[in-house]
Amino acid sequence: MIQQRLRRLEVLIERLAAVLRDQPGLAPRRLQTAQDVIDLLQEQVEAVRGATCAGAVEKACVIGRLAAIARQAIETGNLAVRLEELEAAQKERGQGRRR
Repeated sequence: MIQQRLRRLEVLIERLAAVLRDQPGLAPRRLQTAQDVIDLLQEQVEAVRGATCAGAVEKACVIGRLAAIARQAIETGNLAVRLEELEAAQKERGQGRRR
C-alpha cells in the first residue's frame, strides 16, 4: 500500500514538474476510425513501457488490457473493410442488371 502511494506521489511530482517547465499539454485527439484507436493505443503502450513509476506487473496488466482493446479495434477495422467491399460489389451487380 505504501508503494502504491509513493508511485502516485511520483506521478503527481512528474506532472507538476512538467507544468512548471511549461510543457504543452497533449492536443485533443479525435477517434473516428478503428485505425485512430489503434494508433492511440500504440502510443499508450509505449508510454506505459517507458513509465518509470510503474512496476513490471502493473505494466504487464495495463499492456494486456490495451492489447485486448487493440485486437478488438483491429477486428472491427477488418470487418469494416470487408463490409465496404461487399457493399461495393453488390452495388456493381445491381447496376449491371439494370443495363
